[in-house]
Amino acid sequence: MSEHKLFSMSFAKIYPLYVQKAERKDRTKEEVDQIICWLTGYDQEGLEQQIEQENDLKTFFAQAPNIHPNSSLIKGVVCGVRVEEIEDPMMQKIRWLDKLIDELAKGKAMEKILRD
Repeated sequence: MSEHKLFSMSFAKIYPLYVQKAERKDRTKEEVDQIICWLTGYDQEGLEQQIEQENDLKTFFAQAPNIHPNSSLIKGVVCGVRVEEIEDPMMQKIRWLDKLIDELAKGKAMEKILRD
């Protein structure tokens, strides 16, 4: 079975779409960055480096310093699929991030989004 084409998409191309989605709903780039850093363990410098290197999503998540232990608490539906039921670990991480950005755009409080 071939890899999903989403894995080879550039994080640098997807990142501005996350920011735009948040900003359309009066949220900020800083909040998007906070969510990404919370999920992946990147610091701001590491996040910016990933964007500059134009790594694909597979590489972005493979190089993530530390997927947050509370990420398993992320539940819900993205693209018609329940994120907690996704079997492919890479696809699940991508969809976790999509879900967190969706929650931000829907106005959810950061404390709830970050599952702390």
